[in-house]
Amino acid sequence: MSDYISSPLGKLEGASHLLSPVCKGPTKKAGRFGFRGEIAVQLAESTAGEMRPPKMKIDQVFMTCEGDKITFYASFLDNVADLAELVAIMKPWLSAEGKFFIYAGNVDLLKKYQVEMEGATFNILPLDEGTVYNEILDLLYLEKGDLKKASMEEKLDILTDTAKGYKSSLPVATFAKVVGEMGAVKVAENRPV
Repeated sequence: MSDYISSPLGKLEGASHLLSPVCKGPTKKAGRFGFRGEIAVQLAESTAGEMRPPKMKIDQVFMTCEGDKITFYASFLDNVADLAELVAIMKPWLSAEGKFFIYAGNVDLLKKYQVEMEGATFNILPLDEGTVYNEILDLLYLEKGDLKKASMEEKLDILTDTAKGYKSSLPVATFAKVVGEMGAVKVAENRPV
């Protein structure tokens, strides 16, 4: 499968889940498609064909897919409990080979988790201030300066290729435990997209 429409990103776009794309389409690596933007998780009902803003969306999304699987995913969630709804949308394209990173605003700053959901391992990390992009660069030991002149497609390729070698040493937990230990949802003013 090498066309965008039949890729997981094409299917998510066809279902109106991809919003505000900074980058959407083929990356520099053959057979790989990338997306940088937002994902609508709960769609609002449209009236007379008019699209309404989603009831719930996920910000700071970085995602790539190859074939019929998502190979790399990183984003910010205000509430880690919302991961279940995201997984429900992405379920057909999740795999054990993919690398999934969730930065959540209501996870204790001293806690990090590794959670298996629908055959994929999600690395759940806290994010109080800052951006997913800066945090994922730190986690993967990438220098921001080295990527400064790269296009978004090239950045997605570098993130994906580097993440393939990432071996998580985070404590394994159940999703129920993570939700049970989460803190209050913080409403951050002017959070980066």
